[in-house]
Amino acid sequence: MSTTIQQQKIVLVTGGSRGIGKSIALHAAERGLGVILTYNNNPEKGREVAEQIRASGGKAVALKLDASLLSSFDSFTEQLRAVLKSEWNRDEFDYLVNNAGIAQRTLIKDTTEEVFDQLVTVNFKGVFFLTQKLIPFITDGGQIINISSGLARFAFPGTAVYGALKAGVEGLTRYFAKEYADRKIRVNSVAPGAIDTEFGGGKGDESHRQQIASMTALGRLGEADDVGAFVASLLSDDSRYVNAQRIEVGGGIYI
Repeated sequence: MSTTIQQQKIVLVTGGSRGIGKSIALHAAERGLGVILTYNNNPEKGREVAEQIRASGGKAVALKLDASLLSSFDSFTEQLRAVLKSEWNRDEFDYLVNNAGIAQRTLIKDTTEEVFDQLVTVNFKGVFFLTQKLIPFITDGGQIINISSGLARFAFPGTAVYGALKAGVEGLTRYFAKEYADRKIRVNSVAPGAIDTEFGGGKGDESHRQQIASMTALGRLGEADDVGAFVASLLSDDSRYVNAQRIEVGGGIYI
């Protein structure tokens, strides 16, 4: 009787060195996926996550990616292809999680054109063009998950541009699902609610955190692992008929 060796499926998680991205990478590895994670300014953190996965018996590689520098996407793609070949003997990968992003903490009246452009480049333009660049290397029947935000649904002062861009990413999600339907590539967006991480410069004071928690049906702020575990659960055939959807992981905030 012949046996077929099933090759390990691989996920690429951008911004995988900390917070939600780190949690996604760790939970994906726990489910048996090979992990390629990216970091930008902190290579040590990226390598620590990869080493943590390897120490637990998984396979992981950390690569540098500056999501604000679109001219670097070609060289990143070449690095990715080299790693796929050297580590997995493959030319393609299975899942892309577009998680890398930057936050906003400026009211509309204080938002400069420079801040606006930086937010657009990283949170929208970078997502579009990186996905465009990488989708030829995603297997038919694979999946793309775009990390959005609850701020695409509800408004919070100081996050107007960020929230609007995340709404735009949710729109892109549907268009990518439509245009790559012939390859059976599913494209979904996951929108975290109020998550207790350092994203955007800190967790805020305790009274503010308690106020946000009181607006959430489950009565607490989310943790990175609440999102990471859910995203990892989508990266399987269990979600094979979920496509072009926006799924909010927010504990029932602002309902």
